[in-house]
Formats: sequence, C-alpha cells, structure tokens
Amino acid sequence: MSAEMEKLYQERLNRYVTALRNGKPDRVPIRPFVAEFTAKHCGMTCQEVTHDYENAFLAARRCAEEYDWDAVVGNMVYVWTGLTQTIGLRYYGIPGLDVAPDTGFQYKEPPEDQSFMRADEYDQLIADPTGFLFNVWLPRVSTEVAPPGSPNTFRNNLSFLKGGMAMLNYFNAFGPQGEKLRTECGTASAISGIFKAPLDIIADKLRGYLGLTMDLLEQPDKVMAACRALMPHLLHVGLSGADPDKNVPIGFWMHRGCTPFVTMDQYNTFFWPTLKPIIEEFWARGHQTLFYAEGDWTAHLESFAELPEQSIVFHLDRTNPQAAAKTLGDKFCLTGGIPNYLLAYGTPDEVTAKCRELIDTCAPDGGYVMDASCIVQNDAKIENVRAMTDFTREYGVYGAAPAVPELKPVPASRPDEVPQGDVPPFVCFPWAKKRAEIPVVTGDEALAQRVWENIDALAYVYIWHCVLSF
Repeated sequence: MSAEMEKLYQERLNRYVTALRNGKPDRVPIRPFVAEFTAKHCGMTCQEVTHDYENAFLAARRCAEEYDWDAVVGNMVYVWTGLTQTIGLRYYGIPGLDVAPDTGFQYKEPPEDQSFMRADEYDQLIADPTGFLFNVWLPRVSTEVAPPGSPNTFRNNLSFLKGGMAMLNYFNAFGPQGEKLRTECGTASAISGIFKAPLDIIADKLRGYLGLTMDLLEQPDKVMAACRALMPHLLHVGLSGADPDKNVPIGFWMHRGCTPFVTMDQYNTFFWPTLKPIIEEFWARGHQTLFYAEGDWTAHLESFAELPEQSIVFHLDRTNPQAAAKTLGDKFCLTGGIPNYLLAYGTPDEVTAKCRELIDTCAPDGGYVMDASCIVQNDAKIENVRAMTDFTREYGVYGAAPAVPELKPVPASRPDEVPQGDVPPFVCFPWAKKRAEIPVVTGDEALAQRVWENIDALAYVYIWHCVLSF
C-alpha cells in the first residue's frame, strides 16, 4: 500500500470514528449503506452481486473508490444467496431463480399456520435454544435437512457439509475485502458484527409477525421467557464479530419492535427490557452499537436516551430528525435520513436540499454521518447518489480535524440482567458429554478439551448465523 493511500485511509477512518463518538471531525463523513445500487453503478444485475459475493465485493470497492466515500460495508448485499440455496432456506426469493434477475432478493414470510416454530413449542426453545434451532427450526426452513428420527439423506448430509464450508469461506473473505478497501480505495469498513433484538428474532424467524402478536396476548409469559433465553446467545454472537480495535459499531438491525408493530406497553414489557441489558454489556466491553432503526422510532427516543453517552449510534429512517436531534443529539451520533424515495424519484436539487436540512438539523456541532434512510438498492438514481455525496463534501465542512474523542465505556448498570441459561453460548455438544465417552485420557486433557470446544463452536456459529445473517 502506498503512503498516500494509507494517509487517506487514516484521515477517513479518523473522520468517521470522530463522528461516531459524537465529536466534530473536519467534515461530515459520508457512509452510504449501498447494496444493489453497487450493481447498478457497475453495470451488473442484482443476481450477479447477490449470488456471487466476489462480484458484490468488487462492486463495493469500485463505488467506494469512484465516489470517494469515507466508509462502506464490505458487502451490503449481505445475504449471499449462493449459500442460502446450498442450505435450502425456504424463505428467500433468489434473483434470477425465483424473481427477476434485476430484482433484489425477497424475504418470504410463511403463513401463520405454517410458521417455523409452533405456538406450543416455546418450552423447547427456552430449554435449549441451540438444540431447538438444529432439531426443529432448521428442518422446517430448509428443503434439504431431514428432521431427527426421519431417514437420513444424501442431500441432508450435503447441506451441512457444503453449507458449513461455504459459510466459513464467505466469512473469511471479509477480512481480505476490508484490507482491499483500505489499500486500494483508502476506505474504512463501516460496521463489524451483527445483532438483532430477542423479540425480533421471534418475529422474523420463528413465530412470524402474526404468530408473535397472538402470543403476546395469549401466552406473554412464554414470550418473555423465550426472549430471555435468547439474550445470552445474541450477546455472544454480537461480540464474536465486533471490531477488535473498537473503532466501528456492531450493526443492530431493528425490525418489528416499534409502534405500531407492537403497542407501547408491549415495547416497554418485552422489547426494551430484553434489549437494553445487551446494549449496556456491549458498551461495558467498549463496543458501540449502531441502531439501524428501520421505520419510525420517534415514540421510543426517550428510552434510547437512557443508555450511556456514546454507547450507540442512531440511524434515521422515518424517525423524526428534529426529535432525534433534540432527544439524542447531545449523547449520540446520528446517521442517515435522506429518504430512499427521494434518491429513487427525486431530482439532484431535491436531494441536496434534504442534505442541507439534515446537516443543519443533526450536525451543527458534529456527531452526524451522511447516509440514506435505508439500504440503497438499485432503484436509486446514480445522479442523486452523486448529488448526496458531492453536496455533503462541499457543505458539511467544520474545519481543522481535532483529536479523535476517547470512548468512555461504563459498567453495565445490572450485569446480571443478561441470563446465562442452562446451555451456555458457543456450545452444541459439551466437552463433559464427550469426555464421558472416553474411558481413559492418556495425555493432556486440557488440550483435547480446548480443541474440541473450538471446533464445536464453529457448529454453533453456523446455526446462529443461519438465524441472524441469512
């Protein structure tokens, strides 16, 4: 890497991190979460960047370089459909196979009576979340996996072998992609790690939204117990992918926890009490969390303000920017807010007017990162994305860059609020059970245990990322 490229990278990283920590950089950082838009910019189809992640990596690098962005995600078309097809996941429509090749992948929610977790199965989930995912959930969501007790199949075996190796291959490719963004483009990686709220996991992947809404009324105690059972696993998966340098936040994708998807009482009873302790624990370990607040979370801003200063970065989709700036702006960085419909159907002048409004509202003293409201897909006009970029670079200038603010993590207010559960995270088949099968250990048992547990954790990563990432 040339000295000039490394200098550019450090300038952009410092600018981005300064804003994330609610400081005032030299200018407003630009960090668009561009997904299928990268295909449009590079003359590819959605299928090309969705089904072949090397195309997606290349498109992300080209956009980062040609737009001179400060930070991007290595692949915002994160659901690699080559992998979902290998595993046989039923809930995706794949570009070029199930939908048109220039349509983004589609999530297909099952009918209420065909949900991937039945209403009477909460106790199984609560007792052993990992075991439930392998034994009950995965055979239902996959066209390939045979349920326990049924005859094994060649396709079942291939699903695990190919799926596991493909996932490892994909995740290992992100390191080199981040290095190429740095050395070839001078661009910082925008986030690291993935997290979702316990209630969203139930709504998104287990009971479905309609099933959850009925359960909140008919068996609320089971829903609460299930959320608590999921908490330690979601905490540990989030930490496992977090930035070791603690520069960029853990990505938290927020789906169905706000009004009117749930009532305010349900939010206060189920969503927030099982989310807040995890965010505080992330922060106690020095990791910020990016609240990617899809939808309108204006009604919940006061609860987010309870969190420790700097601990989160709040992304604006349909949340009122003025309300967010007033309630959160003194404590946290804000990002986003340029409506996707404006990027798709507006004019460059309309885009720049909105950029000016957001910078004036959210960024008079720093603590703001320019981005669209939601992930940018291939309906956005290239000239509008260019207008958002160029105007921000020209208008969002503060002056000389100060030192990057220090993070000031604080201990979680109630560290015992994240339960440990009967079956701990990162465990599928405990060493104690394996040890019982070995009559005599003639050598170093600690070595054998360490290697067993490290490999066992890979199977744990596989099933939990099927739920969280794919």
